[in-house]
Amino acid sequence: MHFQFPPAAESKLVRCTRGAILDIIVDLRPESPTYLEHISVELNEDNMTALYVPERFAHGYQALRDGTDTSYQVGEFYTPNAEGGLRYDDPQLGLQWPLPVSAISPKDQAFRAFREIEGELRRRMSLSLADA
Repeated sequence: MHFQFPPAAESKLVRCTRGAILDIIVDLRPESPTYLEHISVELNEDNMTALYVPERFAHGYQALRDGTDTSYQVGEFYTPNAEGGLRYDDPQLGLQWPLPVSAISPKDQAFRAFREIEGELRRRMSLSLADA
């Protein structure tokens, strides 16, 4: 589950142009009544649905078919020192993936447990910093 901290927080528009994905976004806005809640949406070549991912949300997806392609539009440049991530299987997030996870990058495997980073995440995602 990827995101960028403010002031480089990204908005995204995600589409699946071939195949199918289950896309999940998680609200990381500490002041939000939906903090840490998530939504799951199937995007596929048949429904041609796009998912808008607001700033200060984590985003990840699982390919549901072989040969799947996705397309992203992002509202901010990639900023390596502002990037963060959450484990796809963190029990505090309660994300449900439809298929067993068969491939995950070493970078994503190295994400720490949410309970270990929550203080930093809340501080860096706070509205006061996001508006700076």
